[in-house]
Amino acid sequence: MNNLQNVRNSQSGSAGVKFLMAALVLFVVGNAAINYIPVAYDGASFKQEMDTAVVKGLAAAGHMKPMDIVTGSVRRAATDYNVPADALVEIKAEGAGVITAHVAYTKQVNILPFGIYKYTYNFDYVAKPVGYLLKG
Repeated sequence: MNNLQNVRNSQSGSAGVKFLMAALVLFVVGNAAINYIPVAYDGASFKQEMDTAVVKGLAAAGHMKPMDIVTGSVRRAATDYNVPADALVEIKAEGAGVITAHVAYTKQVNILPFGIYKYTYNFDYVAKPVGYLLKG
């Protein structure tokens, strides 16, 4: 009976420690998700807007200037999706009326609380029109 009493005394409090560890892990993962997901979502949405902009430029008709259409669309999307002001934005005309847009930037994302660890999110994408509009 005395041996059983010693075993129980050594086990007391372990549930509280396990709960505290689980809560700490959930807090750290939640903090990382809250900080990283919006940055990744903005990057993916901006890629989609860039693709749309170059297709709009390719499909421009009449007296509209395709380069101005693509530039305006990419600049508007950059402000909508929180692209840093110092981002590299290159919009070039390539042969046969094709316009490409290249944007590159980096953002620091706090993964661990209090700035203990910061992840560098790198965005580097070149949008080129693809599909049936290029077939002549």
